[in-house]
Amino acid sequence: MGRHSKELRVCLVASAGGHLSQLLRLADSWAGYDTFFATTTQVAIQSLERYGRAYVVGECNRQHVLRVLRVFLRCIQIVLKERPNVVISTGAAAGCMVCFISKVCGAQVIWIDSLTNVKSLSLSGRMVRHIADLFLVQWPQLAQCYRNVEFCGALI
Repeated sequence: MGRHSKELRVCLVASAGGHLSQLLRLADSWAGYDTFFATTTQVAIQSLERYGRAYVVGECNRQHVLRVLRVFLRCIQIVLKERPNVVISTGAAAGCMVCFISKVCGAQVIWIDSLTNVKSLSLSGRMVRHIADLFLVQWPQLAQCYRNVEFCGALI
């Protein structure tokens, strides 16, 4: 591990697919830290293990309440086991859950809303915005429409 590994434990959480692809483009930002991933499908795990530990929380959406509950409980288990100091997420539902759970446990939360959200924030982003220590968007007009939202140039 790099020079920062003992200072911070960083949780990287994103749904498999586009959210995860966008998060992986930021890999240089967490290099050298003690990291672990949480994602939604087993398929993504092999590519993530080179960055650190990786966990599957499962897929869910608001139409399937029991799945949401199951994913939420899995997120709680992972956060309590790993005790992250910082959470970085690009979404979606599982990222939102891990952000809230980790915030209650004292972690800093960094949310990076998806590049595809041009006209409004994602649903998960709108929820996390209120607890995020840093909330970044990919489009300057979004930062002008919402409080506690920053645009600092193209990230992904």
